[in-house]
Amino acid sequence: MRNIETRTTKTGPDDAGLIAILAEARMDERRGRADVMAARLEVIAAHIVSREMPPRLAAELLRQEAEKILNEAMETH
Repeated sequence: MRNIETRTTKTGPDDAGLIAILAEARMDERRGRADVMAARLEVIAAHIVSREMPPRLAAELLRQEAEKILNEAMETH
């Protein structure tokens, strides 16, 4: 999806407009990541419930997901 919204940036020695835009972009990114994480947790929860997994297997599934998340984070840095 392309962002077609145009904005006017206040220019000057303090660049307050640019800082505000960057802060908003960071918050949008965090919201997006939170949405993705919530969706992943919902899928895992549904999987655990549908398969009636015992606690040990559910915990192992969560550990595997945590490892995937850490690996993804390493790839972005």
